[in-house]
Amino acid sequence: MKLTLLLDLDDTLLQNSMDKFLPGYFKALSQHLFKTVPQDQLVQHLMHATKMMSSNNRPDITLKEIFDKSFYPALGYSEELLHDQVEDFYDNVFPQLQDLAQPMPGAQNLIHETLNRGYDLIIATNPLFPLRAILHRISWAGLSEQINAFQMIPSYETMHYAKPNPAYFAELLARTGWQDQPAMMVGNDLQLDIHPAQKSGILTYWVTKENNQDNQAGGELDQLISWIDQNDLEKNQIDFSTPEAILAVLKSTPAALPFLCAQLNSTDWNTRFQTNEWSQAEILCHFRDVEIEVNLPRIKKSIEEENPFIAGIETDQWAEQRQYIKQSGQSALKSFIQARIELISKLENLPKDDWVHQIRHAIFGPTTILELVGFMAAHDRIHIQQIYKNQSYSTDIKKAS
Repeated sequence: MKLTLLLDLDDTLLQNSMDKFLPGYFKALSQHLFKTVPQDQLVQHLMHATKMMSSNNRPDITLKEIFDKSFYPALGYSEELLHDQVEDFYDNVFPQLQDLAQPMPGAQNLIHETLNRGYDLIIATNPLFPLRAILHRISWAGLSEQINAFQMIPSYETMHYAKPNPAYFAELLARTGWQDQPAMMVGNDLQLDIHPAQKSGILTYWVTKENNQDNQAGGELDQLISWIDQNDLEKNQIDFSTPEAILAVLKSTPAALPFLCAQLNSTDWNTRFQTNEWSQAEILCHFRDVEIEVNLPRIKKSIEEENPFIAGIETDQWAEQRQYIKQSGQSALKSFIQARIELISKLENLPKDDWVHQIRHAIFGPTTILELVGFMAAHDRIHIQQIYKNQSYSTDIKKAS
């Protein structure tokens, strides 16, 4: 059985209570920068910038960009002025905080067993730190030799969403190609890990020693494998049937696409790696035109009209008719992202009852906005899988040459 495990880090794979770690972290950073930045200002603005990252809901701005815009201007210093000192802190001072943490019993055995089973592993820590800080904490968990085995390690440099946004979990899965297999979030925090992952449609396992009064699947970390073996997870594919889960997918696509596309050389954007398969540029042009000419008009009409009729449109033929292969994929990506932001804004403001607003579709017959938007999310996943495969083909070609 193939399975994707999203694994929280702190107090799941690593004993690292934030109640102890954060004061130590703030103190160490303040002492390192004290000649430049007053301690009271540093902590105050650091906390505010972190809060801004946690609440970000835009797919076109990374968490680091949010942090930088909030933190440095408030301090009155430029990022360039503090850059070398901050780099030195994460290289030489942050590792000393290891004394505040220790490996979680059973974590190393869990990773060893899941890798032997061929599971896909994703670190699902809250991406509010630089990558180097997260890599240090993975090493503190005794997993330094397994770092390259994780398909995804999120950090504030590249991620757009943070916990408890359900789109955070969808972004992780989108960036790893939306594999057609069950996915499970494993974490210790109900509010940050379990409940939002469930909203995104993902199966969850609550790591807890407490008496499970929340009626959640879970137990201690070393019981996870036996729990998996006792449950038929192949019947537990990701549930994309709710507005929260569908919105999470729609938000994840514009967030993940730049990352996925960046894995290709610029010369490969217009290359077809397989016969009868679109190039990266063709996929992105398709995304753009479907969003602007199909999805947005359909949603506007469905919201504004009573029992509207939605015509069927054949869009695949546009690739040849409009010569997508000769167009700029980079330009198409930018246009798609802006159109998707507009679509998301309309759906996020949609009252709960309107999701079951009746519409008539030329192909699907009587349906609802919920089902219509569900088709859009499924369309996203199909083409994300295509782009992920293009990336893999390109890598294989480079290795063979």
